[in-house]
Amino acid sequence: MELIWWLAYVALGGVVGLMAGLLGIGGGGIMVPILTSLFVLQGVPHEHLAHLALGTAMAAIIPAATASLLSHHRHGAVDWKTVRFITPGILTGTFMATFIAALMPTRGLAIFFACFMVLMSLQMLANLKPKPSRSLPGPIGLSGAGLGIGGISALVAIGGGSLTVPFLTWCNVKLPRAIGTSAAVGLPIAVAGALGYIINGWATQGLPTAALGYVYLPALLLMAPFSILTAPIGARLAHKLPVALLKRVFAVMLMGLALQMVYAVFTA
Repeated sequence: MELIWWLAYVALGGVVGLMAGLLGIGGGGIMVPILTSLFVLQGVPHEHLAHLALGTAMAAIIPAATASLLSHHRHGAVDWKTVRFITPGILTGTFMATFIAALMPTRGLAIFFACFMVLMSLQMLANLKPKPSRSLPGPIGLSGAGLGIGGISALVAIGGGSLTVPFLTWCNVKLPRAIGTSAAVGLPIAVAGALGYIINGWATQGLPTAALGYVYLPALLLMAPFSILTAPIGARLAHKLPVALLKRVFAVMLMGLALQMVYAVFTA
């Protein structure tokens, strides 16, 4: 029976990498609801479902975030001054939010995740983009923005791109540089989030034996390499397929997965 779960994690990693390369969208929106459903089938106690899914997804983002950062850095698309000032808030917000998540019940986390994903999907469907209307704030303002971005990212297991890019473009940062800078910010979000979920789940009873806190190692070790392998394939397909149409389809799929997660935790 274990072989079935291994194959499921491999397939999930492959799909996440493919979508990330094809649409430039992080995998938390896919990983968290599917991991939740898999954990339900594996008999993980109800009270740990969302926490284990979020922690595992955050840890799985780290390799992809590292590769993305290096790629954008090589192209000179990272504003390292902005990264330096926003990162303290990012680290603090992400890490502290994992403690908030640990205190929330699974159903509460699932509802928050679903609401965020529905809003993000509607934004993708409407193709809403903030109009540049101001300049970047100073170090304190950037750190404050990072605090909010990191906090929300930890509660929904995203690398922050869906929040950081709109914020930077609103502050008159050109889109290619906003994307590159967001990629650099994604790594500290993933590391701080994974570390926070490991710490908060360290002494928790009832977790699977192969879990490191709220990070389920078999899922992490099987998803991560395959997501890295399929991401370049997605990037190549992006030049051949109707990406705008696929984004709309993906947005509808995200909403469906988010609602499925809510259903899974309420019926488990």
